[in-house]
Amino acid sequence: MTDGIDVRASVRHVPMSAQKVRLVLDLIRGMDVNEALATLPFISKAAAKPVYKLLRSAVANAEENVGLSRDDLFIYRIHADEGPTRQWRRFGARGRFKPLKRRSSHITVILREREVEQA
Repeated sequence: MTDGIDVRASVRHVPMSAQKVRLVLDLIRGMDVNEALATLPFISKAAAKPVYKLLRSAVANAEENVGLSRDDLFIYRIHADEGPTRQWRRFGARGRFKPLKRRSSHITVILREREVEQA
């Protein structure tokens, strides 16, 4: 069994926590690319939009740079890691302040060509 060509795309500093992004990624992990692109616009999570754009970018990389067909691709790996967290403060009553954490994430997708069985 030969390893297929991996096509990688990533986006960094998405202004959303990695935990929220992983909820969307778990829905599309292992799907065919066409099926995932058809599913993502109907997911009612804010993280679906940057994941959709990233997946479209990875498919374009596969078609233009490597010459793979969109119909043969599937999502081999997809994951979200934590990005930098900005510490923010909101002032509260009696001279106190309430710390806020503005989280971000890095999303990476790896596409692979599905192997055709030789009969």
